Amino acid sequence: MKNVLANDGISNSGKIALEKNGFNVSTTTVAQDQLINYINKEKISVILVRSATTVRKDLIDKCPDLKIIGRGGVGMDNIDVEYARIKGIDVINTPAASSASVAELVFAHLYSGVRFLHESNRTMPLEGDNNFKGLKKSYANGIELRGKTIGIIGFGRIGRETAKIALGVGMNVLVYDKSKEDIDLTLSFSGNKTLNFEIKISKLNDVLKNSDFISLHVPAQKSFVIDKKEFDLMKDGAGLINAARGGVLNEVELVSALDSGKLSFAGLDTFENEPKPAVQLLMHPKISLTPHIGAATNEAQDRIGLELAEQISDILN
Repeated sequence: MKNVLANDGISNSGKIALEKNGFNVSTTTVAQDQLINYINKEKISVILVRSATTVRKDLIDKCPDLKIIGRGGVGMDNIDVEYARIKGIDVINTPAASSASVAELVFAHLYSGVRFLHESNRTMPLEGDNNFKGLKKSYANGIELRGKTIGIIGFGRIGRETAKIALGVGMNVLVYDKSKEDIDLTLSFSGNKTLNFEIKISKLNDVLKNSDFISLHVPAQKSFVIDKKEFDLMKDGAGLINAARGGVLNEVELVSALDSGKLSFAGLDTFENEPKPAVQLLMHPKISLTPHIGAATNEAQDRIGLELAEQISDILN
């Protein structure tokens, strides 16, 4: 059977590409506890997920018709990848398709933080008509990103796209990655113009101590990458962005650092307790918030859908 369940959705272009190759595509969202029954009843051979649906050992064991597990995006921590492969199931993802979109969201949070957009967008509807001058004064001490230093922790595809934007903005770039050596980056511009940059890998402590802003680009971890020790090493007034994975930073220590003034702001797209982030984060005036939308652009979703369709067709056709 060539039945595909895109349980967390798929772009229309990806759906059309699959259908042209003879696949039946369902975009029904099936509850996690009903997924095994649905897959077996509908004889699903391919399940596509993003971050909302998990594919663990029990599902793999109880769904013998499953041939492919596809992840629309980069991280596959919601899939028991090695176990699935041992069972003869292909596990695929789209690591490059959403890199630019996530990197752009990082800078959306950065600009929001340095110009107080996350705060002013909350207070203007409440006080803009009676305290305009007061708000203007409150948000008058913004800073420019140009000339500042961004520290990028994790230098995979998304980290590199983040570095490219930073270089284009005129920032200095420091990078830490425990598994990579110095890397050459090429920035592409309109008119087929390019510029090449050599990015040297620094020690983690040096990145933390010397960066005005820190951006995390690491996979899910068993322990915090950023904990109290790392917060203490950061510059006073630094900003921190996490558009990687929830659980890579200690959220309790983050709130403490913001409350003490150690950090000036944070931008969070991912949270330790998704889909119910801690209320202390949601209500904090110094945090710019998005609901895990790093890859959620039309362009990225088209690339993801088409890339998944191509991989599935290559495997099963």
